[in-house]
Amino acid sequence: MDSGYLEAGLALLSPDVNFAILLPGSAVRGTDRDGVRRYLEGRGPVDRRHVPTHATRTGELEFVYGAVVEDGVTITGHFLASARIDDDGLITGYQVAFDPELGLASPTLAPTDPASPTHD
Repeated sequence: MDSGYLEAGLALLSPDVNFAILLPGSAVRGTDRDGVRRYLEGRGPVDRRHVPTHATRTGELEFVYGAVVEDGVTITGHFLASARIDDDGLITGYQVAFDPELGLASPTLAPTDPASPTHD
């Protein structure tokens, strides 16, 4: 979706995708591809990238964690997204949460104590 090719991104979704987009103070939920389209088109033009830092897949579930970058420079928060992928490779369920404060692992987290077990 960040590339600006909305139709190509929407084509990855099942027509009856269930989704929840959890933002600070609000949640957008729906049960179809057109609901995702309405949400994305309703945001207006944005200069935003989602920069994945971690990803994994187990069975039909895929998880991605990363930073949200505005205007190519400013990290405004972090996201954790999960998707259920069907046998045809379409996303049938999608849930994403965005938090502007907590960052678990991203370029924003420089180690302050290299001996700390919480830093690699």
